[in-house]
Amino acid sequence: MAGPGHNSDLSKTTADQLRLFVERLERLEEEIKGINDDKKDTYSELKGQGFDPKIVKRVLAIRRKRKGEHEEEQMILETYLAALGML
Repeated sequence: MAGPGHNSDLSKTTADQLRLFVERLERLEEEIKGINDDKKDTYSELKGQGFDPKIVKRVLAIRRKRKGEHEEEQMILETYLAALGML
């Protein structure tokens, strides 16, 4: 019996399925790399237009939150800052 890392116990069908999954994941990794390159280019463009990328990232994070979640977090943040004498 083969030990871990050997495929001699895999049937041809199982090996084919595994190969298809691996190839699919490789394609997805390539797509992710392309998307990340596009994001990098977009952030460079917006910075070139005078926008602050860090602030835009915060805006995107706020837009992803459910309605009211940001306001609640902002109130808690202000409470903490006030307690520390930072407001």
